[in-house]
Amino acid sequence: MDNSAIVQDFISYLKFEKHFSEHTAKCYRADLVQFTAFLADHKSPARDDTASSANPWENASAVATATQTQAAVDIDAAIIAADVNTIRRYMADLGQHHYSKSTTARKLATLRSFYKFLVKRNRVSGNPVISIKTPKQEKKLPKFLEYEEVVRLLNTPPSNTCLGARDRAILEVLYNTGMRVSELVALNMDDVDFLSEVIHVRGKGKKERICPVGSTALQAIQNYIEFRNRRMANNANFDARVLFANKHGRRLSTRSVRRKMDKYLIEAGLDPAISPHTLRHSFATHMLNNGADLRSVQELLGHQSLSTTQVYTHITTSRMNEQYQNAHPMEQQPESQG
Repeated sequence: MDNSAIVQDFISYLKFEKHFSEHTAKCYRADLVQFTAFLADHKSPARDDTASSANPWENASAVATATQTQAAVDIDAAIIAADVNTIRRYMADLGQHHYSKSTTARKLATLRSFYKFLVKRNRVSGNPVISIKTPKQEKKLPKFLEYEEVVRLLNTPPSNTCLGARDRAILEVLYNTGMRVSELVALNMDDVDFLSEVIHVRGKGKKERICPVGSTALQAIQNYIEFRNRRMANNANFDARVLFANKHGRRLSTRSVRRKMDKYLIEAGLDPAISPHTLRHSFATHMLNNGADLRSVQELLGHQSLSTTQVYTHITTSRMNEQYQNAHPMEQQPESQG
């Protein structure tokens, strides 16, 4: 059921007022389409006014249009009429379809935001999701690379070709700054300040931040730019604004970055299941391991909430405990019973 006017209003609100990315808006839409499909499947049977027509083939197009319009009106009415029991039944339905706790929690968060929007717009009097508890999540620590593994990966792309120099600069920037891949591919030439040794990053929700960048990454960027500029001089369609460009001179996609990283992971003898986001986790973990405070890491990562960054403290604590146990194996022996 992708014809709800209320859902369309909400998606427009996310994109044009909240400035959510197209990808995030699509995720919200998909969750709400699933919810409205549930409402449509569980509503009471409606009276069929078209059955009384003397000629069922007469003006079929108008009948179809009227049916679609009525369906949209019906589903919007079902959205507005939904109460806490409706949401509970929907959660139960998700459970019967064996959705994971994390997926169920995300779909519930979508509904919570959706009905919060409807309350603000005076479409409903109360939020039926507010009393529904989010399923408890199994806390999984983010994967990260050891420093030696990071060095091996960063040294894999060749620095004497344009694409190799570009890929090495990409990996260096991802690890040196901890930025997201979506933020990296959005970088323009003037976002890199070589004099101040910082990169201007446009993060989620159009929020901007400044990320310090090390000399090794800056040298990798400079090396790539020399190749890039020579290629741009021979390509009239090259987008001069873009920092990391594909072979056609257009902005690189996040999917392309993932494919390139998969290639270098295999060449470096590392786990090919590692994602570019693992470099972000590695950056945060190594920063904390080297004494950085949590608030600074939060700002560098562009996290809105400190609690999001705190997951990395669990990694460092777990790592320290492991190292301590390896260094003091005798302390793990049970005391003899005399």
